[in-house]
This record gives sequence, C-alpha cells and structure tokens, in this order.
Amino acid sequence: MTQRTAPTRKEVRWTLLFVSVGVVLVALTLRPRPTPVVVPPPLPHLDRILERGTLRIATVNSPVTYFNVQDREIGFEYDLARRFAADLGVELEVRTAPFHRLLDLVTSGEVDLAAASITVTPERRQRVRFGPAYQEVTQEVVYRAGSNRPTSPEDLVGRNLWVVAGSSYAETLRRLKAILPDLSWREIATGDIEMIFAAITSGDADVTIADSNIFAMHRRFFPRLAEGFALTEPQPIAWAFPQGEDRSLIERAEQFFARIKANGRLARIIDRYTAHIPDYDRLNTRYLLRHIRTRLPGLRPYFRQAAEATGFDWRLLAAVAYQESHWDPQAVSPTGVRGIMMLTRATAEEMGVSDRRDPKESILAGAEYLKRMHDKIPARIEEPDRTWMALAAYNVGWGHLEDARILTQRMGGNPDRWADVAKHLPLLSDRRYYRDLRFGYARGREPVRYVGNIRSYYDILTWKTGRDQSAVAAP
Repeated sequence: MTQRTAPTRKEVRWTLLFVSVGVVLVALTLRPRPTPVVVPPPLPHLDRILERGTLRIATVNSPVTYFNVQDREIGFEYDLARRFAADLGVELEVRTAPFHRLLDLVTSGEVDLAAASITVTPERRQRVRFGPAYQEVTQEVVYRAGSNRPTSPEDLVGRNLWVVAGSSYAETLRRLKAILPDLSWREIATGDIEMIFAAITSGDADVTIADSNIFAMHRRFFPRLAEGFALTEPQPIAWAFPQGEDRSLIERAEQFFARIKANGRLARIIDRYTAHIPDYDRLNTRYLLRHIRTRLPGLRPYFRQAAEATGFDWRLLAAVAYQESHWDPQAVSPTGVRGIMMLTRATAEEMGVSDRRDPKESILAGAEYLKRMHDKIPARIEEPDRTWMALAAYNVGWGHLEDARILTQRMGGNPDRWADVAKHLPLLSDRRYYRDLRFGYARGREPVRYVGNIRSYYDILTWKTGRDQSAVAAP
C-alpha cells in the first residue's frame, strides 16, 4: 500500500494558479463575442439628394444668374436649376456667395453643384468636374464710353484694371503677363461684377473684363459702359460638380441637358433672357434710369392698382407705359393716340375712359386692354410667350398677330412660340405674304421692336426696384 504525502505549500499555490487560469480561459471562451460593426458604403450622390429631398446649389446674385425681388426668384441659372430639381423630383435650395467662393462650396460638399455662368478652364478642371456645356461666351474688355478705347492686350498696360477675384479673367491675365510683364491688375474679392461696373462708371477704375453674356445683360443697367475688344475665343460655360468616381448626379444632369436641348426647352429659356438684348439703346436707357427717379414715383400707385386688378406685375405695366409715352401723361402721337398708355379714341371709348390724359384712367384702361389680349391667347401657350404675344397684339392688333401665327405655321415655324412668330411678323409688310392673309398689310417690324423694348425696360425696372428700393419711392 502506497502512502501519499501531503502537498507542499508551493505545490498548492501552483495548483491554484493553474486552476484560476483555466477558469478564466474557459470563461473567455464561453463569453459571447460582440457582433462586428458593418459600415455600409456611402450612398451615391444622387441618392443622397433624393433621400434629402433638396438639390443644393451655389450661385451669385446677378441678373444673369439669380436674384430675388419682392419674394420672387428669377434668373437664367435659377430657371435652369429649378427645372433640373423638378426633373429629380426634389425642392431647390439656393445659396448665394461671392464668385471666388463658389468652387470652395462645391469641393467642401456644402452644395451639390455651382450654377453661375462658370467658364470651363483647365485650372478649374483641377478642382471640380464640369457638366455639359450649355452656352459659349467670350471674355470682353469693358471700359467707360468717352475714354480711350482699348483695342488690344497691350492697351491694358498702365490702365487701372479691376477684375473679380477667382475668375477666369484673372487666369487669362496671368497668362498674358508672361508676354506683357508690365501688365498689372487688381482682383476684387469683396464685391461682384456689378460693383466693378459701377466703379468704371464713376471713374474709380478704368477697365475690366467680363463674359459677353454678363456684359450684354448688365450694360442696360450701366449705359456708360462700352465694349473694347474680345480678349479670348469662345469658351464653354457649365455647372460645376464635385470631383471623384461618383458620377451619379452629373450623369443625370447630362440626361437633363440632352433632353432640353432636343425638345427646344433650353433654346426657349435662353431666348427668354437674351433675345431682346440686341435692341439695347444706350441713350434711351440713360433716360429711363433718370425717369425712374423723377417720373415713376408719382405714377407707381396707379401701376400697382392696375396690377392688382389684372394680375400683371406692376413693373411690366410700367414698362409698357414707358414704351408708349416715357411716362408723360400729356404725350400725343402724330396719329392722335395720347396719354400714358397712348390709347386711341376708339379704345378709350371701348374701355370707358373719359379723359385719355388722366394718368389713372389711362393706366387702368391700358392694363385691362392688355389683359383682354392676354386672355385671347390660346391656353396651351406657356409663359412668357403668352405675355409677349399679348404685348404684340396690344401694339399691332389681335388680327395681325393671328395672321403672323398662321404665316409662321405655314412656313414651318411654331405658332405658339414668340421667337418664331417674331421672325415672321415683319413679313406682314410684304405683299407676297400679306395678300392672302385675312387682315392684310401691317408694319410687322414695329411689334417686334415694341416687345423687345418692353422686355428690356421690364428687366431694368425689376432689377433696379429689387436692388435699390429707394430708387422708386413708396407711395
């Protein structure tokens, strides 16, 4: 029989240690393991917009791009972006910023895209991805009429040249400096092109550079400005998107622009904002700006009253009246029409006007007569074409407008589109065309100029009263 000896203290300690370690190991083995966290891949850019329910864009405040007047948002870029947002089925959220900040907002992800008549340049392609081009522009040298006209890049040397900071104009000047070492300029980061145009008008600056579409739009607000020469060949403009492999939003934009180019929608939007610009008259615009200060304040209550009665924007009615009489209640034409709205005797009697020279009577009657023309336009015709045709009918008569629309259709144009009808209206003075039309001869060029002038006046009034409420004192 084997006799067992008692374990030593050392052996007991080691035994306890091994048992404890074993218990811990068993416990660790049996403890539930945490479920690994799976990070889902980020949603594509387009899906994030759809989930959010808003398309966020960055733009600048200008008549070319976007501005808000009395809670009404308008502008070429805004119109395009609004339609794109509707195409996506989301709301549009607009953020305005200085031009030099736009691409920063895109690259930081604070907005989905920038839409501000942005020229596509190699330098900018290093920061953002561009969508499809929808217009072409040239960079124009702009100076104050009456001063020495610059005709070449060499003429910019020694001039007080201001440009918008972060613009493609600054990029062009940096390239020019390689061949013109004495060329210098000032980049304005605290203002916009409008502020620079004002500085040239006042003499604080000599020249600037602006895209041709921007200058064409603004020159009506700054009639002392003139075009020197084109500094570049035509360049495309496009929306700016974030860089990266995610092309979901830009692909949708490509589809959108392809569609509106094919169906003519893009051409109509461009026409809405630019077709009337060639009718610009520098001297007439200077008179208009003066009369906004001197004649309009006393008439504004009547335009507003007429607007409430008819639904038209009061500025549109004011633009019609300016085209008719330059806001002179005593105006009389050689044909006998008279007053603010230049009513004929027959029209005045039809509208119940007792005194055509009474400003209130004339404005209210003229607005109501324009509404009658507007109501006659077929309901299928969309705005603003509907209003432009109503204005043409106000000028030349409803029958002649209908003749022009019939002629437009016969010659393959769209009788429901003002741009097409405007091309055919002048043919009403050509016997080869008017002899088989119901209402015969008409001076068809006049309503085309008439509508173009009113559109320009309306733009100026909208921009001026929106930017400077003091320009037209409240009644």
